[in-house]
Amino acid sequence: MALSAYLGWHYVMGGTVIGCSGGSPCDQVLGSRWSTIGGVLPVSGLAAGAYMAMLVASFYLGTVTEATVRRMAWRALLVLVGAAAGSAVWFIIVQKWFIGAFCPYCMATHVTGLVLAALVIGQAPRSFADTATEVVPPNPTPVPGVSPLAVQPILTPWPALGVALLGVALAGLLAIGQVVFVPKPVLRSGASHVFSPLALNPHAVPLVGSPDAPCVVTLLFDYECPHCQRLHALLDETIDRYGGKLAFALCPAPLNTHCNPFIPRDVEAFKDSCELTRIALAVWVAKREAFPEFDRWMYYQEPGEPWRPRTVDDATAKAVALVGQAKFDAARADPWIDQYMQTSIRLFGGTGGGSVPKLVYGSRWMDPEPNDANDLVSMLQSSLAVPKP
Repeated sequence: MALSAYLGWHYVMGGTVIGCSGGSPCDQVLGSRWSTIGGVLPVSGLAAGAYMAMLVASFYLGTVTEATVRRMAWRALLVLVGAAAGSAVWFIIVQKWFIGAFCPYCMATHVTGLVLAALVIGQAPRSFADTATEVVPPNPTPVPGVSPLAVQPILTPWPALGVALLGVALAGLLAIGQVVFVPKPVLRSGASHVFSPLALNPHAVPLVGSPDAPCVVTLLFDYECPHCQRLHALLDETIDRYGGKLAFALCPAPLNTHCNPFIPRDVEAFKDSCELTRIALAVWVAKREAFPEFDRWMYYQEPGEPWRPRTVDDATAKAVALVGQAKFDAARADPWIDQYMQTSIRLFGGTGGGSVPKLVYGSRWMDPEPNDANDLVSMLQSSLAVPKP
């Protein structure tokens, strides 16, 4: 109950969960659409309420409780643990196959729910086994606080399991609701902010789109960031919606303390971010026309499979295949690479740091989380004041 309440409080108040810095597996789960129902109601809040109800029901399970109340408490508890178990299975599936990352806070509550369900379902009929075999005298002497009905069998194993399955069915309805009701697109920061931007020459930096486009939006990203991968997949379609009058300047901002001083601590998920960025920029330096293919390959996702960041060895092999070993080695030594990384990182710091992706236009920036290109176009126009095509 405490873990669920903490996650629900975090959803309402915002901020970063302890140990879940931007882009970490924990952040990926808590920041995904699956952490809410329709983008409105946090599932952690529902879980906290369910666990609180279990706690209240447990106060009425003792033998001093009147049998009718006791029966009601056990049935309520069975429904609740069934819902907890069904939800746990659903969200483990979501983390494994839909998100491709696991949140330790969430997994702790899921395991707790499964263990609690097993204990309650096993204990419910057993708790009445002794009383079921007791013999009621013809004229029982009343005992204060104990109803004669308390010696009657209240639950047996199969009915107990059946009541729990009702809770599992409720968890199934929750899963269906999450699949059917797609949340509205959101800005993860909640609003645009004003700062002093750095000037970038679109003809001298990696770009998606034409450098001659009248509107050039700067994209801060990380090659190991799944949110960046999902946004990257929408760029070409968004540019098409603008009829080629929009472009995205690519400014890598690795979420790794080795090259980014605005990151408070290292996360295992971004251990190769700095090196992958240098490899990508070396491709740009060595052979600009090869960079778009390399950039798309870095974010390519196999159909039906969760996206996985490229390894340093695979990225190096791909870069060499595109530009050649000699050109790649020469480009790696170009000081422009570190200079451009620092320019991008200063821009990242100017937006307050935190997480990526970030979109910057003029003096405004935002942390977008669009569902499709239509959402992204709407965000660009409403939050960054990008002119309509």
